[in-house]
Amino acid sequence: MIFDHSKRIAKMDYNRQLYQMLQNQIIARGVTNPRILEAMQCVPRHLFIPEESRDRAYEDYPIMLPEESATISQPYMTAYMTDALNAQPSDRVLEIGTGSGYQAALLSHLCREVYTIERYSTLSRSARDVIQFLGLSNVFFRVGDGLNGWPEKAPFTKIMVTAAMCDAPSSLLNQLEEDGMLLIPLGNSRHQTLIRFTKKEGRFNMQDLIQCVFVPLFSDARDMTQSDHDY
Repeated sequence: MIFDHSKRIAKMDYNRQLYQMLQNQIIARGVTNPRILEAMQCVPRHLFIPEESRDRAYEDYPIMLPEESATISQPYMTAYMTDALNAQPSDRVLEIGTGSGYQAALLSHLCREVYTIERYSTLSRSARDVIQFLGLSNVFFRVGDGLNGWPEKAPFTKIMVTAAMCDAPSSLLNQLEEDGMLLIPLGNSRHQTLIRFTKKEGRFNMQDLIQCVFVPLFSDARDMTQSDHDY
C-alpha cells in the first residue's frame, strides 16, 4: 500500500461506518474498555487499508495487504487482543508483525512507546507514512526477523505477536520484564489458540484465551507454525 495524502478525504461516510463497527462488532461482543474504544475512534482504520479495499475497511473480517501472507486483522480480533494486552500509559510494547500499522497506531494511544517489527520493508514504510501523517510520534519501526525481537530496546512491559507459531519462542519471552506479558497465537497453520504468558518471579504462567486463525510467522523464510524448528 502506498499512502496518498491527496486522497485522504474519503467519498464514503467513514464516521458512520466506524460508529457501526464499534457498536455491532466491538461493544456487542464484550470489548467495552473506554480507553480502547476511544483509541479506535481516534484511529481512522480506512487509512491503513489498500485503496482498492477501503470500502470494506470497517467490515467484520480481515483484509489482505499487498504482500504474501499479510493481512490487517478483523476489527474485533484487533480490539480483543488490545483488551487482552491491558496496555497501560507507562508501558513499552513490542509488536511482532507491523502489517498495515493499524494495531501499532491503536497501541500508541494506550501506552508510552511502541516498537514494531515487520519483515516486509514495503509494509513497514507504508505503516510509518500513515502513522507519521496522523502525528503519532511514539511508534518506532524496524524491518527484520520478528523472531529476534528488539534486544537492544528490551526489556519490554508487553509483547504482542500478530502471526502464528507452534510454540512460544524463548527469544521473545526473554525480552519481557518482570510482571511482563506476551500475547501470541499458537498452533498450526489452520487451528490456533491465543495464549497469554505472564512473567512472575522469572517463571511464565500460561493462559488460553480464544480460538483464532492468524497467518504464520516466518523466520528465515521458514513457516514457524511447523513443528520441526528449534528457537
